[in-house]
Order: sequence, then C-alpha cells, then structure tokens
Amino acid sequence: MFYKIGQKLTEITADEIDENTLTVGYLSAKELAPLGKKYGFARSTVAACQEVNEHFRSGVEVYDDYTFTELRIVNKKNPSTTEDSVAVYVMKNMLLVVDVEDYDSSTKQKFMSALNRYSYKNTTLEKLIYAFLDSLINDDFKFIEDLGNEITALEEDVIKGDVDDDFNLNLLQLKKELLTMHNYYEQILDITDAIEENENDLFEAEDLWYIANLSQKVTRLREDTDTLSSSVTHLQDAYSASLDLKLNNTMKYFTVLTSIFFPLTLIVGWYGMNFKYMPEFEWKYGYIFVIILSVVVVATLTLFGKKKKWF
Repeated sequence: MFYKIGQKLTEITADEIDENTLTVGYLSAKELAPLGKKYGFARSTVAACQEVNEHFRSGVEVYDDYTFTELRIVNKKNPSTTEDSVAVYVMKNMLLVVDVEDYDSSTKQKFMSALNRYSYKNTTLEKLIYAFLDSLINDDFKFIEDLGNEITALEEDVIKGDVDDDFNLNLLQLKKELLTMHNYYEQILDITDAIEENENDLFEAEDLWYIANLSQKVTRLREDTDTLSSSVTHLQDAYSASLDLKLNNTMKYFTVLTSIFFPLTLIVGWYGMNFKYMPEFEWKYGYIFVIILSVVVVATLTLFGKKKKWF
C-alpha cells in the first residue's frame, strides 16, 4: 500500500506515485520487484528482501538516487525470540518499507502510527524516518530499567545465598538478551549516521536535527545496555566468588574435624601394634583409660579450636 502525504493522507497505487510529492509505502517483497525495475534498484538489494537477514549489522548501502538498509526488529517482551525483519528504501520524497517477515504485523502497526505522528501539512521525509525509527525503540528505556531491576534482584539473591541450580543459565540468557539489544541499537546508529552524512543529498539540512536527536537517544540506550552487560559480568564473578567461599568454608570445616579427630587415629594405631609387653593389655582399667584419653583429647582440641576461632 502507498500513501501520498499532502493536506491529508491519501492512499494511492504504485502507478499514481508522483516523485515531487512526499510518498510512503509499506509493501511485500513480491510487490517490490516491479517497483525495483521502475526506479532502478540494485538487484542485490531486491534479492536481500526475499529472505530474512541473520545479522543485525548488515550495513547501509548508499546509491546515487536512494539509500538502502535492512532492519531486524527485536521483540522487547522476549528478546530471544524470532525478530521481525524489514528492508528500507529512502529516496527523494519517498520512504518505502518492505515487509520481509512481519510475524505479528507489529511493525506494520508501528509504521502506520509513525504516519500519524505529525500533522500532514508539516510532515517531511526526515520526520517520517525519525517517527518510524523512534517507534521501534518506544518504551525501551522502561525495558532497560526493568532489566536493571532484575539484575539487582539477582545480586540480592547472591548476597543472601538464595540462588537455584539454574542461576548461571539465567545469567547467560540475560547476557544474550543484552548482546541482542546492543546489536539492535548499533544497526539503528548505522542508519542514523548514514542519513546525517547525507552523501547522496536526499535530505534537507534543516530537518536533519530530528535524526541527530534520534541518534543521541539510541546512543544512550546502547550505553545503558552495555552498563547492564558489565553488571551481569560482575554478577557472574560475584557468584563464582560465593561458590569458592562456600567451598573454602566446607574445606575448612573438614580440616578442623580432621585436626580434632586425627589424634584418635594415632591412639588407635598405637594400641593396635600388639607388642607382647604392652602393660595396658593386662591392666583391667586399660579399656576405660583409652576411652577417657580419647574424650579428653577431643575435648581439649575442640576448646583450643574455639579459642583460635577455627569455627
């Protein structure tokens, strides 16, 4: 579908597109083929719209008459799930968004929302690009804040020692989500950088501040994401340190027990030698004597250990 933007938003066909009038389109990869021939789009860009790109950093391709890029759009509710994917063509007075894979039509809804962000008579190409890209990061600051609170809660669990067996897997999942978000913001910054450079002179200089504003917002989001990623790394180190501390405490406990009861082993070995002239063998109180000796040794070492704060 295509829309002409003037005093109002008017739906038109591909044949009715006027290059001197601001036009936007949201179309499928199939609908792109004839349009690509009409405007001379590079075959590589048209072919790229036929399948989902596996990488966020696909780059921005700048041609004489248009700029092309691909976008993978993260599902904030579950960043590890499959992302939507679109391709974007920017021409003089024209913005085309190609639906490569819009699983739940959410990207289309954001596109339509962007069309209605400004009054039609004041809408420019730069404002449309800003509105569309800004809709993709809508509420991301809240999302980052929620992740920060989740990480803080995990830190409290580590301090309290209240962690489950899947703690490390949960941390790895968090790191994966944060890396995805980092790459997501990087691809948007690639686009804003290319637009601000305005190499093919498609944009009006006085309206590029919208793109600069978006670039600053995305940069802050990326920095917040990197900060959280560092926090997760520190949390992993803290968790590993807590495990080492528990192991050390356990080893200390067994070392103390060994130190206390080792003399009993010596006593048992001593009286297990069975020499013929050991007087205790014929002494009627020998058995009681060994028992009392063992208790006294254990008690003495226990009191000594408490005094030295072994336990």
